[in-house]
Amino acid sequence: MSATILTVEAAKAANIDVVTNGRYTQAVHETIVAYRAGRRSGTASVKTKGTVNGSGSKPWKQKGTGRARAGYRSSPVWSGGGVVFGPHPRDYSKKISKQTRRVALRKALSVRIIAGDVTIVENFAVAQPKTKEFIKLIGTLSTERKTLVIAKNFDTNTLLASRNVPKTELITSADVNTEHLLGFKKIVLTNDALVEIAERINK
Repeated sequence: MSATILTVEAAKAANIDVVTNGRYTQAVHETIVAYRAGRRSGTASVKTKGTVNGSGSKPWKQKGTGRARAGYRSSPVWSGGGVVFGPHPRDYSKKISKQTRRVALRKALSVRIIAGDVTIVENFAVAQPKTKEFIKLIGTLSTERKTLVIAKNFDTNTLLASRNVPKTELITSADVNTEHLLGFKKIVLTNDALVEIAERINK
């Protein structure tokens, strides 16, 4: 299988305007933060003094015992009482515009192309759904264990063969995002995937 490093000139020929300066760094930051915030479950929850299960009666009389005044057993100062300013279920997701996501994707891809981390191939597939075949194939394209493979689509054999290979991920060009492009040491990209990514960036 022939493989070549995707250069800036080749990327421009594929209709990808490579960003060679410091522009759009903020867009990348905002996009990554939004992706990670969207994965937060936001289900952490504590009980306040009003929701702790227990009697509302006064523990002892107000005066004459020599002890501090106490009005209720669910007080936050007591063991087993409510929690003050604790977490409650919330939505952590952040909204970013489509334009910001496109700009961030373009910037992330540009950074990896300039660094020489993107390898372009005609296609990516194995003949049999065997892990050793996948490892042999990926070994001819990348020397890094943490490798991202992007194609327009993958056949069943390739998907099955890749399941037991750690730190290597297969993703389609329609689903790849900025976080994917920045999270792996090497990227293997097929020609048809490059075309689709260019369409997404220039939409």
